[in-house]
Amino acid sequence: MSLSIDIAGLRPERVAVVPSPLAELGMALHALSEPGHHPGLQGWVTGVTARLDSHLADRMCEADFLWRTTFSDIFLPYAGIPGGSTLPGATLAEELDLLDKLTDEQFVDSALEFTCAPGYDVPSPSVLADPVLRRRALDLAATRGPRQVRFTQRLIDEPPRVRAWLRQFLEDCDEAFFADVWARVRLPLATDARYKTDLLRRKGLAEALASVSSAVTLDEEAARITVDKLVQGRSATGDGGLLLVPTSLGWPHLMVLHRYGWQPVLHYPVGSPELASPPSVEQLALRMTALSHPVRMRICRLLARSAYTTTELARVHGVTAPEISRHLAVLKKAGLITTRRRGRYVLHQLDVTVVARLGSDYLEGMLR
Repeated sequence: MSLSIDIAGLRPERVAVVPSPLAELGMALHALSEPGHHPGLQGWVTGVTARLDSHLADRMCEADFLWRTTFSDIFLPYAGIPGGSTLPGATLAEELDLLDKLTDEQFVDSALEFTCAPGYDVPSPSVLADPVLRRRALDLAATRGPRQVRFTQRLIDEPPRVRAWLRQFLEDCDEAFFADVWARVRLPLATDARYKTDLLRRKGLAEALASVSSAVTLDEEAARITVDKLVQGRSATGDGGLLLVPTSLGWPHLMVLHRYGWQPVLHYPVGSPELASPPSVEQLALRMTALSHPVRMRICRLLARSAYTTTELARVHGVTAPEISRHLAVLKKAGLITTRRRGRYVLHQLDVTVVARLGSDYLEGMLR
């Protein structure tokens, strides 16, 4: 599974790397709502939560589906401006002005993207114009509690009122805690943006994308960017551009805005503890499958303690050497065992470091 962005005809000058204060505020709200996703931010979350005004905290819960379990496209409004060339603003106020430029249909659809839009990356009707989508949005909101139902109903019935409410809420968040955050992260994000812009100019898009994440690759011949995620989707730059937006608070999330008709955006973490070569989603699946077989689990138990030959493993398990060889081939393909030769013997041993990392690798893959 992966996300792909068709960049056929994309001119180099239409690729931009720009920090976004509104996107960073969205990540701050997400971290406050889901601190378990961001263990490195626990101290900051505790500090902000302790001094947060109770009224603001209640309002934060009122619409938290915009940033808690998903990351709504309303935090990247420049991507929805016609023309596909609008850049993020330098200040939060500028980006809130861009948010105000979205139509009511764009605003509501992007706010409810994961609850009511089955055709996110294909042409589809607006929830405001489709009674079936409206009903579905309310039904799904009901699974998250009465507060979410009330907010969703207001969003559908009175978009201008909710938009004004949201703008005021985001401005209050800026005053309460985000202005300090942005003052701290603005320069590192700008530095990262300059570095990747320089890579774009000197070495091209492939090198710049490789510096974003090893999960992002470019097939220059096919003119396609592929992002290794547990999501299936597609997008295209068309006559517009491509935006790379860095975030200081976002790890381990690597977001891809691929809404139909919007400018594609890669929202990527900087300064993250990402491993030099994190496994792909396919490699993770191979490893989980390899370890799920009871015979291979027993083989791994032995190989975790010492190195064994195929013949020794066959003798211990009471099966034939060819059968053991088939199991070892699966484990080796998944990158779970190492093999070395000692004289005429071939010894196999479990790569304990790889297995120990599986839990964190798996979680990173889920949250990527």
